[in-house]
Amino acid sequence: MKLDWNDIDTVLLDMDGTLLDRHFDDHFWLEHVPKTYARKRGITLAEAKERLYRLFKSQENTLNWTDLDYWSAHLNLDIPLLKKEVDHLIAVHPFVVEFLVFLRQHGKDIHLVTNAHSKTLNLKMRTTRLGPYFNGIISAHELGLPKEDPAFWGKLQQKIPFVPDRTLLGEDSETNLSTAALFAIRYLIHVGCSSSKEPAKNSPRFHSIDYFSRLIPSPGSMKVEIPPFTNSAQV
Repeated sequence: MKLDWNDIDTVLLDMDGTLLDRHFDDHFWLEHVPKTYARKRGITLAEAKERLYRLFKSQENTLNWTDLDYWSAHLNLDIPLLKKEVDHLIAVHPFVVEFLVFLRQHGKDIHLVTNAHSKTLNLKMRTTRLGPYFNGIISAHELGLPKEDPAFWGKLQQKIPFVPDRTLLGEDSETNLSTAALFAIRYLIHVGCSSSKEPAKNSPRFHSIDYFSRLIPSPGSMKVEIPPFTNSAQV
């Protein structure tokens, strides 16, 4: 894949799994919440996981999945407080800062576009200090639709007047890349290294990268050729 940054005005970037290590979220929802739930309900961890995983699955691809207030009420737990208990696991992927610096140096319109709830956003931006790199930060909760819904991108365009043919989207979710493709966003980049604790994944449909260093051209150039992604690729 060849990329000429002169052809790109707007860059839309997902947060969890794309800019930030998804290990924090996986550990939180799959381990920390079940342990707390089991202790509070007086049940085994296995029972808690079975019950919660079923509940989580029922809300996939909806705004409820990332709504901390929804889960606090539904599980009778203080989810924002529980997140603070393990916030030391929040981490930025390698080369993200370098990529954001490159984008700002070349005047790109950079927006963080995430399904994350505002309380999650506040915690992660405060911890990572990535906020100042963006021209805007948009939560799907503001628009009333998750990115999995094809109508999301039209609503986003009403808030950010981007030209799809001159826009790049970086995502670890193939579902979200697919809905963006329906809206004719031209440059769709799949981030294969979403979690530091899992093997990298190559998308069969979208061009995959391991780290954003793949998108940074050599000094003095605005063009970059992105080699095919392999799980053995070196940073």
